[in-house]
Order: sequence, then structure tokens, then C-alpha cells
Amino acid sequence: MPRLPLHFQHYAGPLLILLLAGLLYGLEPWSQEYLQYDRLLIQDGQWWRLLTGHLLHTNFNHLLLNSAGVLLLWALHGQYYQYRSYLMFMLICGLGCSLGLYLFSVQLIWYVGLSGVLHGLFAWGAAMDIRHGIKSGWLLLLGLWVKVLYEQWVGPSAEVAELIGANVAIDAHLFGAATGTVLAFPALFRHFSHKEK
Repeated sequence: MPRLPLHFQHYAGPLLILLLAGLLYGLEPWSQEYLQYDRLLIQDGQWWRLLTGHLLHTNFNHLLLNSAGVLLLWALHGQYYQYRSYLMFMLICGLGCSLGLYLFSVQLIWYVGLSGVLHGLFAWGAAMDIRHGIKSGWLLLLGLWVKVLYEQWVGPSAEVAELIGANVAIDAHLFGAATGTVLAFPALFRHFSHKEK
């Protein structure tokens, strides 16, 4: 049975994300007012909202769902995490997700939640599996993209929307997964280059 990645470097990043999300949830409504992704306020120069909105949640169910996602990905791929690179990766995925929303989803005025970033982290973790010769990484990566494209085709889940008290921002999932996949390209390139040698 695989062991959980319990070294400090493996869990420090996810733990910090969970603590920040919990703290900001406790600071509502202030945190929503000043930190959520808001297209109109970003246009007015409040650029930090491109990053901070990912740490906010619509309700406690939303926080629990995303926290479970953080823990699940840590259990699945935490052995690849180094806390500094993990946090940098989360920042880049958050920025890529928000810029995608800002540039291509102009109808979306506000957004909160980690789900877009988690889709990116999932793509990267699957690529790390592939790089380490774990063939199920291909299935994970394919499954992620099937899920993301299915959402784009049929629309968001009504059940999840009811649970979190807001529309599910499926475009965030798309742009997060795309950012994570692009970030995984160098690792995959090194893997296949090494194989050819």
C-alpha cells in the first residue's frame, strides 16, 4: 500500500493553501469585498484580485470541496511537491486561470474558488507520473481533459451549483487545466528526450 507523502517539503505547500483559504473564509465578508476576482475592479487596477480570488469560497460547502481536492491531489502526487515550487506553481496556475477568464470569458464578472488551480495541479501531477514511468499518468491526463471538454460541451453540474450556492465556473477549469498542461510540457519533453537516448 502506498504511503502518504508526510515529509515537511511535501505537505507544507498544501497546508499553507488550506490555512489561507480557511483564514480568508473566516474574514468574510471583508475578504470577498476586497479580494475576490471581479472583472470591473480588475479593470480599475486592482490586479491582485487575479490571484487572491482563488483562495475565497462562496460558502462552507465550497470550501470543503476545494479543501478535499487539495488533500486528494496531495495524497495522489504529493511526493513530487517541494513547498517553494508548489506555491510558485499554484501562483502561476492561478494567474493563468484568471488571465484566461479575463481575456476569453468576458461574461464572467466575478469568480472565487480553487477548482481552476486544482485542475492545473492535477494536469501537472499526471505529467509527473508519466515522467516517472507510471503509465496511469496518461489515463489521469486523458481523464482530466475528457472531463474538462465534457463540461464545455454539456455545461456545468446543476447539483454542484446548488451545493456551492453559485454557478460552476467551468471556464476556470478549462484555463486552469490548460495552464497546468503547458507547465508540464518541459517535464514531458525531458522524459521523452531521455527515453530516446
